[in-house]
Amino acid sequence: MTVIVEPEASIRAAVHRRLVESDGAEALLRVPAPEVRRRIANLVASEHPLLAMDRREQLVGEVLNDVVGLGPLEPLLADATIDEIMINGGGRCFVERGGVLEPVDVPIGEVELLRLVDRILAPLSLRLDRSSPLVEARLADGSRLHAVIPPLAIDGPCVTIRRFGARPVPVEDFGVRPAGVELLRDVIVDGANVVISGGTGSGKTTLLNALAAAIDDRERIVTIEETAELRLGQPHVVRLEARPANAEGAGAVTVRELIRASLRMRPDRLVVGEVRGAEALDLVQALNTGHEGSLSTVHANSPLDALRRLSTLALFGGTGLPHDAICEQLRASVDVIVQVARSGSGARHIAAVVEVVEHADGFEVHPLLERHGQSVQVLGTRHRMPRRRIRR
Repeated sequence: MTVIVEPEASIRAAVHRRLVESDGAEALLRVPAPEVRRRIANLVASEHPLLAMDRREQLVGEVLNDVVGLGPLEPLLADATIDEIMINGGGRCFVERGGVLEPVDVPIGEVELLRLVDRILAPLSLRLDRSSPLVEARLADGSRLHAVIPPLAIDGPCVTIRRFGARPVPVEDFGVRPAGVELLRDVIVDGANVVISGGTGSGKTTLLNALAAAIDDRERIVTIEETAELRLGQPHVVRLEARPANAEGAGAVTVRELIRASLRMRPDRLVVGEVRGAEALDLVQALNTGHEGSLSTVHANSPLDALRRLSTLALFGGTGLPHDAICEQLRASVDVIVQVARSGSGARHIAAVVEVVEHADGFEVHPLLERHGQSVQVLGTRHRMPRRRIRR
């Protein structure tokens, strides 16, 4: 007697189909995962009793991921060494480990990929279709998902998942010696207003999370982000996240609105994940009205470029303030800029730490830490008096 063994993909699809037919796809999402696993195990045992026990357990896990998880992407999300997952049109998949891209074999087609994205977006009142072919959302574990489909993506759906917080990264991992770590710790404890600048993927948010760990546990911290990524360990943290417009184009809440709202929440520290628009003006004004010790990030190639970019973004605030007045406020409010960069090998490191010097015209900075190749040198102490030690 010859036993005909079905292809594994066929068995998986058949079990998935039977489960959905008996319970309904939407109803299954409301059932606890252990109960869904039990139902899947019963189906596999009754319809495919000849499967080996180890393969049966593996099949149950795969179907469970298809029904309530992210299918073939779940193993990648469970890998703590992966920082970013990129699925390009046509099923090509790449991951980033330690700043280096590498291809991976993920059996996922365009239809299944779109189905998984729709499952993520449904509870968020977001949609991805030809009328709205670009979307950004947050997964349950805090990872950030970005998806774009045709007609914008010519070769098919492209999905990028930026993972954050899978592994806590200390300041030491950014290539600074104990003297540099102590300098940065003192900057935070003293209540300096700090801006972290750098390029895309240089580790700005990761460093922001590491520096914020030095904030005293007794202080009330309000974090404001477009997509929540920060994971602070202090006991008194209020996390605010901006909200995009829904499918009808209503209900949006911007980072700028959240900064204004946070000022009424009695914050000791404001931590703004990234400044990329008109909220720069509201942040600068907050820093000039007694909210010292705030931290934020901005895209820029150097500390001076960061100041210039912040001054330009503040002009988008639409208040009619002259550029010179905005620059003057920046010089008075921003104390320290930390420049972070990525080397050719993918390693992220602190390239420079500078203090913003109050100057009658233009921007001037005083270097506190500089990197020359593999050498990092602490150059001196801050000129400005500590803000918080004066108050205390």
